[in-house]
Amino acid sequence: MALLFHIIIALASLAFTTFVVVAPSKPRMQFAYSLVVLTLVTGSYLVLTKPGHMAETCVTGLAYIVAVSLGLIAARQKLANQIS
Repeated sequence: MALLFHIIIALASLAFTTFVVVAPSKPRMQFAYSLVVLTLVTGSYLVLTKPGHMAETCVTGLAYIVAVSLGLIAARQKLANQIS
């Protein structure tokens, strides 16, 4: 159940980050950050409770963090350009 919850949050985070890149705003960025934190918390819980798949989990988590970070950086730049 925790794994399903984690996957749903991670996919929602990726989808919402894509939306934020298209239409950035400060409240949307804050919500996207919240989804990232929630994904990291649930992922950490899964690693602590099921350490057998640590290497696979770390690679997948790293790919997720890179993808979401690039999206949020792009959204932040776009928002900064809109404001100035």
